[in-house]
Amino acid sequence: MKLFELALPPWYSNAVVRYITFGVLIGFTLSVTSTSLSSYWRSRRRQSLSQEQHEFRPIVLRSDEVVHGVTGLIGNTPLVRIDSLSDALGVEILGKAEFLNPGGSVKDRVALRIIEDAERQGLLHPHTGSRIFEGTVGSTGISIATIAKARQLLNPISCFLAIIMPDDVAQEKRVRPASIVDKKQNIARRAAIEFGRSDIMRGLEDAHANHELHTGSASVVVTTTSSHVNAEGTIDDPLDEDLLSKPRGFFADQFENRSNFEAHYNGTGPEIWRQTNSHIDAFVSGAGTGGTIAGIGQFFKSMNEEVQVVLADPEGSGLYNKVKHGVMYDRKEAEGTKRRHQVDTVVEGIGINRMTNNIDLAIPIIDDAFRITDVEAVAMSRYLVQNDGLFLGSSSACNLVACIKFVKKRGWRDGETLVTILCDSGNRHYSKVTNIPVDRSIIDNLIAQPGSGV
Repeated sequence: MKLFELALPPWYSNAVVRYITFGVLIGFTLSVTSTSLSSYWRSRRRQSLSQEQHEFRPIVLRSDEVVHGVTGLIGNTPLVRIDSLSDALGVEILGKAEFLNPGGSVKDRVALRIIEDAERQGLLHPHTGSRIFEGTVGSTGISIATIAKARQLLNPISCFLAIIMPDDVAQEKRVRPASIVDKKQNIARRAAIEFGRSDIMRGLEDAHANHELHTGSASVVVTTTSSHVNAEGTIDDPLDEDLLSKPRGFFADQFENRSNFEAHYNGTGPEIWRQTNSHIDAFVSGAGTGGTIAGIGQFFKSMNEEVQVVLADPEGSGLYNKVKHGVMYDRKEAEGTKRRHQVDTVVEGIGINRMTNNIDLAIPIIDDAFRITDVEAVAMSRYLVQNDGLFLGSSSACNLVACIKFVKKRGWRDGETLVTILCDSGNRHYSKVTNIPVDRSIIDNLIAQPGSGV
């Protein structure tokens, strides 16, 4: 008897050897086949995406695509592929071109929804010479002025719109300024409350007469110059001619107003979902009021819980630490280092150091956050001009830097889709970034960094 036959246990047989051998061969074959198929489909997907990107399709005009006035131009903005970053990273980075709205920014959506909701609730009426108050770094004020004029809500001779702005805003957005440490929203709110007070109190015997209307919201303030208002802010006759025709003061309060969130949850989010055919792996956005990231982020999560919502936060803002550590704090607020401008950065429109109603809606659905420096934002702005012909604002640049950082952190390179917001044009930010040195290598180095695959 052969030596190897003596070493085999009695239960071992040629049949067992065959079964084991066949099992190993089948397992190996399946492994190789699945790997090959996976590589094949990834290659086909990239090829398909490439063909779609370079196919020039004619613009199809329908007979019913006539919009009504300037407000009809708001929304349905294109989703543009950022070619330079997408090709370099092996992913699809898509930007919602909100700078193409008639007022020049994403804030057109918010302003329109706030005004529409106010009209629907009977808080604002056209042709009354009313006045709208808001604290803003500029874009929301421009949007409100555009839409309110188009809806004939303001005085047809003089645009009675009171915008309270910080005094470090870019010159391109500037009206009469107010320091950011004065809490511009509080100034705007007080101004709305004071609107018409002297007209109401003059000649009235009742010292407790009220000119504030009950709105059902703790944030929205509406005042009237009519004396037909009860002490508790209610009215007896909603069709009272005096009440309907007299000017009103309206505090829009974009930070706390739920209409901000709804504009994106019901508008921007569904638009992007249709434009991408529901193929979204991550949504990247900054947060100022919080309405954009909360509204779009919550909509995406409602459609697919796997979509990652990522915050891009500028220097001086406390939101990064709120997401990462649960505390709204930035090192610039430390004792002895606090600056006059709490969010001391060239980036405008995003970043905040307090919680708002709209931020509250965003925090639970944010999966990751990245701190973006001024030099990174400025470098990205210049990079986009040089490589894509896009002249975008600092907040848009922040969003795109965060896209790169998130892709590198995840180790993505197989055509995953990231969507971000291109908030406004660089025309509104130019005066603030000219003093920041431009290091052209920053973005190239970010792109070249190896992915961690975390």
